[in-house]
Amino acid sequence: MSRYHASLDRLHNLYPKLIDLSLGRLERLLADLGSPHLRLPPVIHVAGTNGKGSTCAFMRAIAEAAGLKVHIYTSPHLVTFNERIRLAGELVSDAALAEALDEIESKNAGNQITVFEAITAAAFLLFSRAPADLCILEVGLGGKLDATNVIAAPKVAAITSISMDHQDFLGARLEMIAAEKAGIIKPGCIVVTGLQAPTALDEIVKTAAAAAAPLRLRGRDWEVTPTPDGLRFAGMELPKPALLGEHQADNAGIAMAALQASGLKFPASAYAAGLHNAEWPARLQRLHGALLSKLPAGSELWLDGAHNPGGGQALAAQLDAWGSPTVLLVGMKQSKDVAEFITPLLTRAAKIFAVVELGQHLALPIEKIIAASRGIAVPGPDVAGAMAQIHEPARVLICGSLYLAGEVLKLDASNPPPPTSTAASPSAQENPANPNKTSRKEDTTGVI
Repeated sequence: MSRYHASLDRLHNLYPKLIDLSLGRLERLLADLGSPHLRLPPVIHVAGTNGKGSTCAFMRAIAEAAGLKVHIYTSPHLVTFNERIRLAGELVSDAALAEALDEIESKNAGNQITVFEAITAAAFLLFSRAPADLCILEVGLGGKLDATNVIAAPKVAAITSISMDHQDFLGARLEMIAAEKAGIIKPGCIVVTGLQAPTALDEIVKTAAAAAAPLRLRGRDWEVTPTPDGLRFAGMELPKPALLGEHQADNAGIAMAALQASGLKFPASAYAAGLHNAEWPARLQRLHGALLSKLPAGSELWLDGAHNPGGGQALAAQLDAWGSPTVLLVGMKQSKDVAEFITPLLTRAAKIFAVVELGQHLALPIEKIIAASRGIAVPGPDVAGAMAQIHEPARVLICGSLYLAGEVLKLDASNPPPPTSTAASPSAQENPANPNKTSRKEDTTGVI
């Protein structure tokens, strides 16, 4: 076990809840650390239900194309924990992360703290000690009481598409969820948002007005327009975003509008290069590794972490754009609304396999995915088992969970020996992937 994994395991024992939205515990710890969260470069704070990570990826790519050094904090990680923290453009090293966590553990002195709060404190500590031109912070869950919201007023509060998700923490109605997301708005910042449902937009407008925060709305203050060759934004003709999907135009537009609102200056070439070069794993990512070899020659393999109703609608639009039939492998987390996610995909998919991977955090049993699909989905029961049932060249999309995506990326990067047939394994049929068993305890910090 690595040093920082050992620190995280110890931190897990300090608080009984994995998620407990509050700022007090972290504010106390940060004060003991010398308030590193108040010594950050200019901050763009990003909240929303869908598109946060993609928006952060576009902003980082554009800023780096302009020669700026960028700190970025995102969650959850997919394969390695270091993915969450970039210091001036570089993934944090194992040694630097371990040292920060050890310092936090020492200063915390056994007080209650959640793991996500400790990781956020580590990011702030590291960011405060490394020079950079810009700091991009992605909200973990909600906004108002998310650990990242201990910061002073950011330069920009960027709010991506809001839809139903995490109702058990944020509320049962869209306006309640939007009010939590809008909680990152503070006096002194500029607010940027893209396309929103009217009830969500009303909450953003109300919160911005109460904070006297200028609001820049798509369609009123800025616009991004798809063109045959790419996007048009602020008089610039730009290439197509590297991230696939119609919804990425909105995410790219929010990113560009937020960067403009930050007061930093970027040449048109940086916007063009950033859109062209942006990378964000498991967002309609095409895979070319070990897993593709398990499909018939001529097949395509895609991976997407969409896992909520809004994500399901975005995937449905992509299936329509592809036109030709697509086979889906769907695996989900227990807390998600699988019926709302999968319903728009049922009539668009050539076939749907319900899957669970060993080690997939809080995986929903395949029987529940099949039931939510009204019996249309069939057991995989895992990715390899599903692929073994595909006998003709096909486009295959694996989706439904970022935790599943992480396991898939591990499989795709490896070159294991041919597995024994999981479909024939009694344990796989009786208890697919043991949904209460996780390969590593800190996987629970991702809240997706």
